[in-house]
Amino acid sequence: MRRTVTIISLIVILAVAGFLYYRYFFVFGEGVKAGELNYIVKKGYIFKTNEGRLIQTGIRGGTQGSISSNEFMFSVTDARIANQLETAGGKIVQLHYKEYIGILPWRGVSNFVVDSVLSVSDANLNMPGTNIH
Repeated sequence: MRRTVTIISLIVILAVAGFLYYRYFFVFGEGVKAGELNYIVKKGYIFKTNEGRLIQTGIRGGTQGSISSNEFMFSVTDARIANQLETAGGKIVQLHYKEYIGILPWRGVSNFVVDSVLSVSDANLNMPGTNIH
């Protein structure tokens, strides 16, 4: 009887650990997003996290007849990357991110966590039809 309880307890502990890993630490997806950096802010009640918004080129309609911009909301866990983005407001940036299924309060308020900045350039240099003299 005691051996059965031990085996069942071990199975339950492993199942819970596997679920928690999958939900909060497993990288579901990763990729690169590019666009104009709208803002990066540090906010939170208990855990101060860096949150940002990237405005991507193009438009999409949420419902028929409406137009809205493509926005990419993200969190940044590395202070060095957050400092780099603070000086890039209004510029075109390319960001590498990881997507998690669950949100941890000390990681930010977004499922998307930026882990590196690939490039930063002035917004007016990348716009088609813009002539700079």
